[in-house]
Amino acid sequence: MAGHSQFKNIMHRKGKQDAKRGKLFTKMIREITVAAKTGLPDPAANPRLRAAVTAAREANMPKDTVERAIRRGAGQEDGVVYEEVRYEGYGPGGVALIVETLTDNRNRTAADVRSIFTKHGGALGETNSVAFNFARLGLIAFKADKASADAMLEAAIEAGADNCESGPERHEITCAPDDFGPVRAALEAKFGEPAQAALVFRPSVGVPLDETKAREVLDLVEALEDNDDVQTVTANFEVSDAVLAKLSAA
Repeated sequence: MAGHSQFKNIMHRKGKQDAKRGKLFTKMIREITVAAKTGLPDPAANPRLRAAVTAAREANMPKDTVERAIRRGAGQEDGVVYEEVRYEGYGPGGVALIVETLTDNRNRTAADVRSIFTKHGGALGETNSVAFNFARLGLIAFKADKASADAMLEAAIEAGADNCESGPERHEITCAPDDFGPVRAALEAKFGEPAQAALVFRPSVGVPLDETKAREVLDLVEALEDNDDVQTVTANFEVSDAVLAKLSAA
């Protein structure tokens, strides 16, 4: 999990920049709309929608904006129709990337993603061309103040989770995709609404990078995340502590 943690920490600052550019609300609205469309339009009865609404509230999205997105997803208002499309490819240094999107135009998004890969020294591949480098997991995360590390670990074990990692900002519990629903329900009953709950990709093996290649990969990731259609980007690289310190300080 070291590669994932490094990637998450390095990109944290870039996520803040993304929000300043006005991208965050666009991505959240799409997620709320799709969540409401694929399940019930009631957050209490739709875990994915509930997680999306919680994230929107934490980002201070206006209530009427959230409600409009839910109504649009439920078909109660006119609007574009989004679909989930996954892209895979390789970046500088042979790093594998999975790009998850919500799009209303497959052709446009495919062209945009391909162009971004090419401009940043990468190459877009076919479906499942890099997926073997990643594991599909259920992720449930809680803010650090919800419980101590020991209490969260004990609760995760009792819920049937596979792993629990605690840091200064949050606890991350992972489980098999088939166990995601029951594990989430058990933890939510004990600690309340999680800060994040979703099926995610995690690198199985990390590709070591020096500072130059790591910066090139981060530039590629940032360019992808700057695209309105892109929801998440996961990459399987790892760097030394010395390189990590330089990247984080940049």
